[in-house]
Amino acid sequence: MRISNRKRVMVTGGAGFLGSHLCERLINEGCDVLCVDNFYSGTKDNIAHLVSNPYFEMIRHDVTFPLYVEVDEIYNLACPASPIHYQRDPVQTTKTSVHGAINMLGLAKRVKAKILQASTSEVYGDPEIHPQTEDYWGHVNPIGIRACYDEGKRCAETLFFDYYRQHNVEIKVVRIFNTYGPRMHPNDGRVVSNFIVQALSGKDITIYGGGTQTRSFCYVDDLIDGFIKMMGSNEEVTGPINMGNPAEFTIKQLAEIIIEMSGSKSKLVFMPLPQDDPKQRQPDITYANQTLSWIPQVKLEQGLAKTIDYFRKFLLL
Repeated sequence: MRISNRKRVMVTGGAGFLGSHLCERLINEGCDVLCVDNFYSGTKDNIAHLVSNPYFEMIRHDVTFPLYVEVDEIYNLACPASPIHYQRDPVQTTKTSVHGAINMLGLAKRVKAKILQASTSEVYGDPEIHPQTEDYWGHVNPIGIRACYDEGKRCAETLFFDYYRQHNVEIKVVRIFNTYGPRMHPNDGRVVSNFIVQALSGKDITIYGGGTQTRSFCYVDDLIDGFIKMMGSNEEVTGPINMGNPAEFTIKQLAEIIIEMSGSKSKLVFMPLPQDDPKQRQPDITYANQTLSWIPQVKLEQGLAKTIDYFRKFLLL
């Protein structure tokens, strides 16, 4: 017999950029939160402010191994998400997505928990349609240097829907587009953190390719709102569902905005484009809007101001 009425929620990858924001939000909503992380790309600094809370618990654990706990909901965010981190150990990256999905789905099946998979826009690869809708199957190089992440996440989605069909596990699959905000790793190679750190340090801003490739940037608070709404949706709403900000910018535009907002004198330097780097990336969020009444609220300049302020303080430490 349970004494507490608090919802027991597990977040894998809970010490990462997105995971730490999600843990904080769940604590604030009155949940009993179990944060699981092996600290491959996450850091204790991201969750240090939560450790003293009696309703927050941390376990150092790798999701490629089974975990036996009692929870009501699972957010499966475990997997390095930046190219620098996931290409450092590509075999482990694939294992984290595939074995991790099997282990977390097995747990969800055993305890009858709802489970949300943090999938990615990378399942679309270098897309041939624009913007990307959920019914697009993607254009992915299965043997390229990004495949460990792209195909790992695609296989995880397969496993989620097979567990749903075969074992009646209640699943939620969210495809995340570029997200940014405080607690991003300063050296993760992602474009927003790269540009901000370079601008604040007075270094040249490195743009790969001609800077004409596009991205859509979603502020972290908006994405976490989407996660919470998706987890709370009807059982029939499985996804996959796109979550991102549909406002589209070129990489060169982003660099120029960051230089202006940070007051930097950095110059733009152009380098060769990495293999399989997508030329366009923009979510069609019609389904999320219709199903969850979700639409991002934070404009790029608003979110960048908070992110620049975070990195300015971080670099002074």
